[in-house]
Amino acid sequence: MQWQRRSRFFRTTALLALLYGVILAVPARAGADAYPAELLKDDFRGLRFGLIFDVVGAHTEYHYLREVAPQGNWAVSAFKSDGSQRAWRLMEEEGTRVMHQAHTNRENFTHPMLVAGDPLWQDYRVTVDFAPASDKAQSGIVFRYRNDRCYYFFGVQGQKALLKMVRHETAYHKPCEVILAEKPCAWRPGKYLTGQVDVTGSHLRAQLNDGTVLEAEDKTYAQGKVGLMSDVPTRYRNVAVMTTPGEKDRFLQRVASRERELTELQAANPRPMLWKKAATAGFGVGRNLRFGDLNHDGQIDILIGQIIHHGPKDTNSELSCLTAMTFDGEVLWQIGEPDAWKDGLTNDVGFQIHDLDGDGRTEVVYCMHTKLIVADGATGKTKYETPTPNMPAQAKPPHNKFPRILGDSLYFCDLRGTGHARDIIIKTRYDHLWALNDRLEPLWEAACNTGHYPYTHDIDGDGKDELAIGYSLFDHDGTRLWTLDGKMQDHADGLAIVRFVPDGELRLLCAASDAGIFFTDMKGNVLKHQFLGHVQNPATADFRTDLPGLESVSINFWGNQGILHFYDAQGEVYHDCEPCQHGSMCLPINWTGKPPEYFVLSPNVEEGGLFDGWGRRVVRFPADGHPDMCYAVLDVTGDCRDEIVVWDPHEIWVYTQSDSPRQGRLYRPTRNPLCNYSNYQATVSLPGWSQ
Repeated sequence: MQWQRRSRFFRTTALLALLYGVILAVPARAGADAYPAELLKDDFRGLRFGLIFDVVGAHTEYHYLREVAPQGNWAVSAFKSDGSQRAWRLMEEEGTRVMHQAHTNRENFTHPMLVAGDPLWQDYRVTVDFAPASDKAQSGIVFRYRNDRCYYFFGVQGQKALLKMVRHETAYHKPCEVILAEKPCAWRPGKYLTGQVDVTGSHLRAQLNDGTVLEAEDKTYAQGKVGLMSDVPTRYRNVAVMTTPGEKDRFLQRVASRERELTELQAANPRPMLWKKAATAGFGVGRNLRFGDLNHDGQIDILIGQIIHHGPKDTNSELSCLTAMTFDGEVLWQIGEPDAWKDGLTNDVGFQIHDLDGDGRTEVVYCMHTKLIVADGATGKTKYETPTPNMPAQAKPPHNKFPRILGDSLYFCDLRGTGHARDIIIKTRYDHLWALNDRLEPLWEAACNTGHYPYTHDIDGDGKDELAIGYSLFDHDGTRLWTLDGKMQDHADGLAIVRFVPDGELRLLCAASDAGIFFTDMKGNVLKHQFLGHVQNPATADFRTDLPGLESVSINFWGNQGILHFYDAQGEVYHDCEPCQHGSMCLPINWTGKPPEYFVLSPNVEEGGLFDGWGRRVVRFPADGHPDMCYAVLDVTGDCRDEIVVWDPHEIWVYTQSDSPRQGRLYRPTRNPLCNYSNYQATVSLPGWSQ
């Protein structure tokens, strides 16, 4: 008996020791004490009550507006042109601040989302209280967020708990969602749930306060931010992100390494230095400037176009005032009546600076009052004009508001083989185009899904340009060579014809809005199609000298704004990041006088700057009070390197390099001609050198 009592004692002691060892071995599941180090605790006290984000429309496709800047720890990560722009608002509930997502979402990929944190966060615990108003759709927590198309989600949908991985589409509007774990759970709409997620390496563990636990192994995302996401109205409170002391130390080391790298990169580049500035109050605009030598003195000048919207929204827009000025602020001439309330636009209107007749002196070609006008660049006096084309019979409301087109945009090319870009493409917003000669006489017309802005290239070497517009390619005489109309959804936001590899075949790059981005050969065969959301504003240049050929960058807007994707010469994505929550022109810039080129994201001090082919901010703008709504890139001083023109409706500033002027042989890439300037252009920067 004594031996049996001792045996039971030893077995019990061994069992307790084993259990104690297990508890010590898995502190991540043992309660709050396992995560004593704070990464984020937010009860929203740093925010003002009311809307977190109001309607910005399409302005932030190529304007930087303060409304899109993060508030406190949070940034609105996804919205469409609907009520989702007003989804998030801070309220008070029984003395407690709550973040309310007020929108009912019916999109299958874009979801109202508010994000916080650092992309270098790896292992952590996130805890959030949330109260969905309905069980008709998902509500919960986003974690290891890479961007608002790539993340993990935990929450409720219907009467079940759900843990899933989300990433880019596999086809048009077909999201890739992998359910990692799910369980039935009973909960009542309107009542708060507490969601908790622990991520350690590839192990994901999520639980609700009712005891429901989901676990999974997945290696898709190793690090990322956190977010609040719901497709039905949902209230959130008490957000906490905690980690272990060791992991926080490692995170801080990663941050320090990132900052050291950026500091070194920025120190190796010349700083932006203010060169000139001029006032434009009363006749200034948003991103509606053109650049060229107007007064024939060998210096670049500015043409400012104010517009009037006949509505609805930007459907029927035209010029109301043109102001020509130098970079010294001297007004050369003005046509129309300036109006400080006509400074905003979200589209193109038809006006350009171009030496149309090839005599070495520029003209201003513009549309106003349903006329296409050619004016002297130095004086603004009309040389000749013609009525704009008749509105096509098939045009539908509200696009057929006028009997003649207003002129959505103008593009110059060489369709007749004259050796100079004397021919004009004029178009409606989305469905019709006309080709005219330099005397404004019609050559041909065509109907197609035109997209926003064309691109030309002499593809067959006959001295005459072929025209890529929308999803179609036309020969110089208007013969349609091929079209993808009917095969591609939405419209082309930006396109270009590029030889990505020396001695390689020409390829068409097309940023196709919600259809993502694709590349074709010159026969219209799709070679690569990336479904990455609403892709626009592509640019091609030598962004990476360590890679063969040319690289491209694009940015997303509607639905998933701010995601940058980087493509190699074969059209494969080699990198992505999300440094901001707005659109941008992504204009290539020759800043150092040698490759690689950078691109500008915006002139904002905190979120903008010059970025390299890895998405690293290699040049920051100075905090000197400059306007940061708009920017353009061009060589103003004439030293081969680019200046950065930044402006808002009140003033224009120009930045050059702190080490100007540079001497010797400098990089001088060939760009889109200034006569073909558009808010929707695909910018191509081909390598070249000064003599």
